[in-house]
Amino acid sequence: MRVSTRTAAIGAVAVSLLAGCGLTSGSPMVDDVKPGSVGKGLPLKGADLTVTSKEFTEQLILGAIMGIAFQAAGADVLDRTGIQGSIGAREAVKSGDADAMYEYTGTAWITYQGNSKPITDPQKQWQAVREADLKNGITWLPPATLNNTYALAINKKNEAKYKPKTLSDVAALSKSDPKAVTLCVESEFASRDDGLPGMQKAYGMKISNSNITKMDTGIIYTQVSKGTCTFGEVFTTDGRIKAMDLSVMADDKHFFPNYNAAPEINSKSLKEHPEIAEVLAPITAKLNNTVARDLNSKVDVEGQDPHEVAKDWLIKEGFVKE
Repeated sequence: MRVSTRTAAIGAVAVSLLAGCGLTSGSPMVDDVKPGSVGKGLPLKGADLTVTSKEFTEQLILGAIMGIAFQAAGADVLDRTGIQGSIGAREAVKSGDADAMYEYTGTAWITYQGNSKPITDPQKQWQAVREADLKNGITWLPPATLNNTYALAINKKNEAKYKPKTLSDVAALSKSDPKAVTLCVESEFASRDDGLPGMQKAYGMKISNSNITKMDTGIIYTQVSKGTCTFGEVFTTDGRIKAMDLSVMADDKHFFPNYNAAPEINSKSLKEHPEIAEVLAPITAKLNNTVARDLNSKVDVEGQDPHEVAKDWLIKEGFVKE
């Protein structure tokens, strides 16, 4: 996901949809898998399904998870994962060029459905997104606890020194020991209402501008790991959190929008193949931030292939068998 993807300008629609965004490309998935705990009885046998995703690591993994599960349940699956930007993948599902993808509730609520105020309760936000999208020919299945949103992270040395666990703790530290709270953040996060300014207001933080350093996303993780910055802006499911042994501050006032991953299905496809819901339900229920960080780390840190990472996880969890 990442911020620029989440908030892709609507003006980019024409580029995304008409200038070869991938809606007419794709190749068959040919994984040699059979049912494990999902897909018993081959409920999708005879179905021709197309899965899609956005282009970043987590989305490629989620798209592969979905497609492999469909194959194990008997479907013939066309792989159209890796579409650039949020809107192209979304439009593929909406138009029926693709049947399904994992999408984020916050992206739908804010970017697609045009709302400016997020709903703090994850389940209520999913319900609102689901109800709004039914008229668009899209049905949302129940969400995962996987929530790819903003957070602040700290390294183990500084965590032991200052002992913060929540953003309220960071706010208290910013007042009791102002020099202790130094931040590394992206430029966009530094100016967004749902970023640093809003977070400071919501938590009553007192952070001097001289204690805030703006830099590219990838550098933030490195600098926090080194302790150059006490805290850094991260995404909650990023694999580098695990790889660099960082601790994430709990958003105890639920300020940041929820970006829970959930299956977004073309309604006509779901009506034709209602078994899709039962195939995906136990898999979605297993997806959380710890799982996402582990899988993302295998790709972004260890250099493994997203499709193989997805397949290995499904086999390890017993969802499918080779």
